[in-house]
Amino acid sequence: MCQYYFPEPFAITDICEELVRRGHDVTVLTGLPNYPDGCVPEEYRHGAKRVETRNGVAIIRSFEIGRGAGTAKRLANYVSYCLSASFKVLSLDSDYDAVLVYQLSPVTMAVPAVLYKWMHGTPVLLYCLDLWPESLLAGGVREGSWLYGLILHVSRYLYSRADGIAVTSGAFRGYLEGTLGVDPATISHIPQYAEDASLFESSARRPAGSDSNSAEPRVINLMFSGNVGRLQSIDTIIKAADLLKTDRRFVFHIVGDGSSLAESRALVKELGLVNVVFYGRRPLEEMPDLYRIADAMLVTLRNEPALSYTLPRKIQSYMIAGKPIIGAIGGEARRVIREADCGICCDAEDYRGLAGLCLRFAELTTTKEMSVNAARYYNSHYQKDAFFELLQARLADLLQAAPP
Repeated sequence: MCQYYFPEPFAITDICEELVRRGHDVTVLTGLPNYPDGCVPEEYRHGAKRVETRNGVAIIRSFEIGRGAGTAKRLANYVSYCLSASFKVLSLDSDYDAVLVYQLSPVTMAVPAVLYKWMHGTPVLLYCLDLWPESLLAGGVREGSWLYGLILHVSRYLYSRADGIAVTSGAFRGYLEGTLGVDPATISHIPQYAEDASLFESSARRPAGSDSNSAEPRVINLMFSGNVGRLQSIDTIIKAADLLKTDRRFVFHIVGDGSSLAESRALVKELGLVNVVFYGRRPLEEMPDLYRIADAMLVTLRNEPALSYTLPRKIQSYMIAGKPIIGAIGGEARRVIREADCGICCDAEDYRGLAGLCLRFAELTTTKEMSVNAARYYNSHYQKDAFFELLQARLADLLQAAPP
């Protein structure tokens, strides 16, 4: 169960299809695709394509209002899916062995799973990718507000009703145990993997740049890839690019789409920058060629406590591609980059620090070692096969512990 599924760009689609390839029968209860632009495509409107099969996965779609723009529309999106999917649960078959909740935002997408468990006693494994209600703080909600208090109670209830909770980041444990009172025995760590990692393994070749005998300086290409939203703090990259605009070595590449793309383009235009290039959202098969452009990859996040717990999935893709990482981040992501010895970091939203890291990177003699370290760390910690072995083992444990 997950509010998001194909054609929306989330790993849950690959997870379900791989489970089918491994011999499991998988049904997905999801909503109508509308992420990231907020509009439901015409082919999914007026009751169309509510039940379909894709690559062996049975897909059941619940009604939802497109997320659109603004807080009111987003709230309508969340509530409409929660209610509609809960209603759908009433007519689902009763013989599923387990329910896997791929829990992104909002946490209320777990409500239908809890309802199904209450009806049939089926064990629930909640795979937590976004911490709630902590994620509300990153969205601008005050900790002492009535809304935060309400979602805190809802979150405690939903997490406590899961038979098992898998986390993508080891840092999630402390929050779940301390803030939400989750039983530590129910928590396990299942790190994410880079989807279609084989595509990126051929992307590690460093571009040659300008000829060493040329009078022109070698161009240093720095690339951000992923969602271009408020939490990703793309303005940190743009402001760093502004500080370096007279240094002809640096070109900043922004690959991806999201709610802040138009705002980011406007900022670049306002600053008159020619060293920032936007690509928009590109098909997955084009990403290896784009990655080959990059001398290093960029990861930035807003300076929010909630985000310090997370490990953005783009880091796994950067690592399998064998790319050095330059980050303006803190918390778990910074810890992993340091542990892997595959990049350099400054504080989140520190655009001056990021500009300084770019200058430092240009003088480093250890970039090849960083590339090797990145790929090595990925292979040691984030292999796809290891992910599915852990996931299947956790589901098997829950089935064994479940009452008949």
